[in-house]
Amino acid sequence: MNFEFTPQVFFDSLPIIGWGMLGIFIVIGIIFVSISLLQFIFKKK
Repeated sequence: MNFEFTPQVFFDSLPIIGWGMLGIFIVIGIIFVSISLLQFIFKKK
């Protein structure tokens, strides 16, 4: 197998990587907000 680094392919894939990382951060934010909301609703009195 011959692997070759092509800078143009790397730069073409950066927007896809960026969208993927943005999606991960959005999901983490939704989980954080959900947990915070549940803790606020069901806090012990």
